[in-house]
Amino acid sequence: MYDHLKIFKALGDETRLRIVKMLEVKKMCVCEITSIIGSSMPTVSNHLKILKEAGLVVQDRDEKYMNYSLISKGDKFIDDLLVLIKDIDEPQTRSDRETAIRTDRNHIC
Repeated sequence: MYDHLKIFKALGDETRLRIVKMLEVKKMCVCEITSIIGSSMPTVSNHLKILKEAGLVVQDRDEKYMNYSLISKGDKFIDDLLVLIKDIDEPQTRSDRETAIRTDRNHIC
C-alpha cells in the first residue's frame, strides 16, 4: 500500500502532474522543464526526484544531458494509471505539452 500512496502523492501535486503530461510528448531535461514550468532548477529537480521515487519517471544520460521520460513498462497499476492520465486535457496541460514539443534544449541549456 505504501507504494500506491507514493504514486498518488506524487501525482497529487499540480506541478508534478504538469511534468508528467509534458513527458508524454517527449524526453526532456531539467532545463527544458524549468523553462516551461517557470520554477527554479532545484525545485524542478526535486519534483522529478519524487516522480522517479514513485516509479513514474526514469532518467538516462545522453551526452551532457540527463533526460527524463515516463516509464515505458511499469507494473500494471502504473501502466493503467498513465493511460488514465493521458485523458487529462486541461488548458494548462495542453499549453505545456504544445510548448514542450516546440522547446529546443540547444537554445535553453
